[in-house]
Amino acid sequence: MSSSEEVFLALCRPGFESDLAAELTDRCAELGASGYPQTTDDSGYVLWNNLQGDPDALLETGLIFGRSFYPLTAAFEDLPEQDRIGALWPELERQGPFAELFLEHADTNASRELARFLRGFRKALEPRLRKAGLLRDRADRRLHLFFEDSRNGRVGVSPLAVPLPEGGLTRLRLAPEAPSRSALKLEEAMLRFLGRGKPPGLHTAVDLGAAPGGWSWQLARLGIKVTGVDHGRLDPRLLDEYPVRHVSGDAFTWRPERPVDLVVCDVVDKPARTLALMQKWLEQGWARTALFNLKLPMARRYRESRALLERLGDGLERRQVGAMIQAAHLYHDREEITVWVDTRAH
Repeated sequence: MSSSEEVFLALCRPGFESDLAAELTDRCAELGASGYPQTTDDSGYVLWNNLQGDPDALLETGLIFGRSFYPLTAAFEDLPEQDRIGALWPELERQGPFAELFLEHADTNASRELARFLRGFRKALEPRLRKAGLLRDRADRRLHLFFEDSRNGRVGVSPLAVPLPEGGLTRLRLAPEAPSRSALKLEEAMLRFLGRGKPPGLHTAVDLGAAPGGWSWQLARLGIKVTGVDHGRLDPRLLDEYPVRHVSGDAFTWRPERPVDLVVCDVVDKPARTLALMQKWLEQGWARTALFNLKLPMARRYRESRALLERLGDGLERRQVGAMIQAAHLYHDREEITVWVDTRAH
């Protein structure tokens, strides 16, 4: 085992390592921390080597392009095939106890082959941790074992109070009645920003560019009354079985008769145009909250994302509209980020 003090691991979608590295550099500097990222193209993760200051606040605030972010305590190399647990055990004893065990790998085709190995490894490791008192319900930390392959990887810990999905991935199953796979995208976004169950205070919503109705369906199944706006047709079951009203109209010109609690938008258009539309809905008071996707350019994806979010924040501030703004590159996102804006607490 080798020491990995002041090194943090951030997982991301493969191909977005440079975007995450740029974001880490900016965000750590804002926190008064300094260091440097280590990246490998298409690896699915970035290592942040912290030299001074404390980037721990990023564990709670999150990153746009980072699916998870946590400090490492050690690296392991060439684990013996016959006793991997024995080689790891001294470090696990030093860091324990833990409330959760995360066995993780990068989200790459090569690393996904580790899934079967990790299932077997969990069956061997988890009972041994519990028997030794290193895995217990009342502990306040989470153990991460990140495997690059079956013999090499890193040990990390994270506070249990910060919710994280294992491997940074929120895996969801598409219901047979969902009108489209886009329903998963909205479900993941709501879990990320609002938690499970029906979000409090959200009773009415408008879905701009709704057809065929994946997002409208996801909202309606929570009991939210939805108006779906699109010249295209919605799935007939939405109109028959759920509280969804279809309006044939253009997402960029249609206006509501009265304010709603939430506006959502997943149109394929230039990100600046979508951003301006959502900003207008919030500034005019047509909606109190907004959840929408911004399509990303091929290059400088992080820089463009940051510029767009700063433009949104500055615009709302000029109109004296206080808002909490969050953004994430979700598992079900590809070349886009998902943005949540809430003006209710301001």
